[in-house]
Amino acid sequence: MIDQHLLTRDVRALALNWLREGLPAPLAGALALGLPEWDARLDCWRVALVPAGQPRQPVGELQVDRDGAVIRAPEPALIAERLKALAPGKPTRVVARKAERSKAVAPGKPTRVVARKAERSKAVAPGKPTRVVARKAERSKAVAPGKPTRVVARKAERLRAVAPGKPARRVVRKADIAFPPVPNKVVLGDCRAVLPEFPPDSVQLVFTSPPYFNAKPECAEYVDYSSYLDFLEQAFASCHTVLAEGRFLVVNVSPVLVRRTSRSTASKRLPIPFDLHPILDRIGFEFIDDIIWRKPEGAGWHLGRGRRFAADRQPLQYKPVTVTEYLLVYRKKTDRLIDWNLRNHPDRTALERSLIRGEYDKTNVWDLTPASHAGHPAVFPEELVSRVIRYYSIEGDSVLDPFAGVGTAGRVAASMGRRFVLVEKRRDYFEVMQRELGKLPNTGPVDFDDLQYRWSADDAELVRP
Repeated sequence: MIDQHLLTRDVRALALNWLREGLPAPLAGALALGLPEWDARLDCWRVALVPAGQPRQPVGELQVDRDGAVIRAPEPALIAERLKALAPGKPTRVVARKAERSKAVAPGKPTRVVARKAERSKAVAPGKPTRVVARKAERSKAVAPGKPTRVVARKAERLRAVAPGKPARRVVRKADIAFPPVPNKVVLGDCRAVLPEFPPDSVQLVFTSPPYFNAKPECAEYVDYSSYLDFLEQAFASCHTVLAEGRFLVVNVSPVLVRRTSRSTASKRLPIPFDLHPILDRIGFEFIDDIIWRKPEGAGWHLGRGRRFAADRQPLQYKPVTVTEYLLVYRKKTDRLIDWNLRNHPDRTALERSLIRGEYDKTNVWDLTPASHAGHPAVFPEELVSRVIRYYSIEGDSVLDPFAGVGTAGRVAASMGRRFVLVEKRRDYFEVMQRELGKLPNTGPVDFDDLQYRWSADDAELVRP
């Protein structure tokens, strides 16, 4: 039995007291409490804050330790923004965004859905071009008025290339690769604000695990899931700019469980890996592989998933205990083959030292035990990091983790003869890295930048793909 000290009614009373004393009266009156639940992994009680009359949609969460102290709570301004987004009579964010985009493109014209139906009707009308052809023609005219469409132009070039007496079409490119010299660096700030300060093509591997939407209290800072996905798009667009041509992005991610807010509601899982793919594709990353990180069987029980089925075995109630996470492997889009990165690498000796000798992972299922760290609730196992670095980088490369936590990626990169760029916006994690990474053996100097780079919505244009 877990020594929780407090009972559910005690935690509810503490949470109600926080509502009365920690929030303005109008805001407190608009809220109700969800079901207090004990989280064995975080060693605390978690209490959902829900809109009064709408218990299914959480707008925040309190954390209460076993002694009755509120150890984490959402900002009042964030709660107010979420309540505003859920106000009755307002369109959902996705619908509103589509309508705004449509109006921005053509003021006074119908929304995109209506316009699309009209275009489809025209597309099937005899003698008129299909929507796809028309769209390509419009894009071509926008780029070069009076010139033929890109598709037609490309066909003409191909015909000229194979015409008798004429040489085949050929693009001459510079073959050698040069990487900007970037020292080992740890930066305090938001990666969306930090990475535009780096030169393009300055890192050769990005390996990270983004904060999961509402999976951890420190990450529950987004108004809704849509704003969380917007955040990921901005962050990975920044990574795309600094990643060298044809090099790899590896993202550790998994679906996350959003806890139920009461006994009459259900928990749900958000399919983050599957929503992330179209974002990365749109930015300019090509999907290469999915690797499954499989943990020991007991690793997922702390989430509470599957306990009810284990007790009563009712059909339709089955929910497996999740013991896997994804490593999604992407390559920065290019028409060059991977061989090009190898043939033209500037350091042939480093390439030779980076050969994969001895045993290696023959399948895409990696069995690894989770790791722990006193300063962070969820860190990479060092063995996981070493495998990714071994397979997807070369000695001397610079490894970027834009959500660095306490710097596991940098520590392992240094031990494998790589350099590192670590970005983290939480000062307590940054201070852990100052203590631990500043004294690594055989690493050379580490530049710690604590200027606290912040992000604002006005910066979005800097990283737009």
